[in-house]
Amino acid sequence: MTNDTVKAARALHMRKARDESGEFLAEGLKIITEAVDQGVVPRVLMFGRAAANHPLLIRAAEATMTSGGEVIEVTPEILEKIARRDNAQPALAIFRQSFRTLDEIEPESNGCWVGLQQVRDPGNLGTVVRTIDAAGGGGVILIGDCCDPFSVEGVRATMGSIFAVPLIKATVEEFLAWRVNWPGSVVGTLLSATTDYRKAVYESPTLILMGNEAQGLPPQLAQACDVNVKIPMRGRADSLNLSVATGIMIYGVTNQLHP
Repeated sequence: MTNDTVKAARALHMRKARDESGEFLAEGLKIITEAVDQGVVPRVLMFGRAAANHPLLIRAAEATMTSGGEVIEVTPEILEKIARRDNAQPALAIFRQSFRTLDEIEPESNGCWVGLQQVRDPGNLGTVVRTIDAAGGGGVILIGDCCDPFSVEGVRATMGSIFAVPLIKATVEEFLAWRVNWPGSVVGTLLSATTDYRKAVYESPTLILMGNEAQGLPPQLAQACDVNVKIPMRGRADSLNLSVATGIMIYGVTNQLHP
């Protein structure tokens, strides 16, 4: 393994390198296996000797080599250097990023979709991707200047769902023009809303819009919704973590559409 390969892999912790290369780094056999199960094969697969005989590693290595990718055994020190932390996972892989466009979405192929506006925390974003995957949802639309779902932290938070859930990027203007033809409900969450999310009526397909962690949904997007709802707060806290609130909404919608 050359120094250049190590440097390139380490550089994928930085967004600039990910944007320029169109690649990203994933850690751990579970996430790598999820990718292979979805037909997504690493371009480079690196592993330590401790994982060499693991059935999941063998399967991933075979898939990687069959597709023309590189499979490289490395020392624990190199794994830690690339991962930028001690006790690194026994396997790391470099994958190609995949984004879709709004025009590629088929709304009626699924009853529940999520739009995130300017989400800043990759852990929140990754958790939302994992949650909509768990609920069987359609995909996640990233609206405006969002954090990178392909950051190491974001990918880790998805637990492999990054390979199963379609990700779509759009500007606010592109989204608003496209939203006009949405065939079902578009629902926003607002602290100032008066409708309880459990009492709203959702028409399939439903698109849930969530605002950024600090400001929430901006007026421009709130006005584009068919209904704005709130999640009641009964304790002292006056708001919820973005990924928790989105999870509540996802299951509130899917449970109504598919009781």
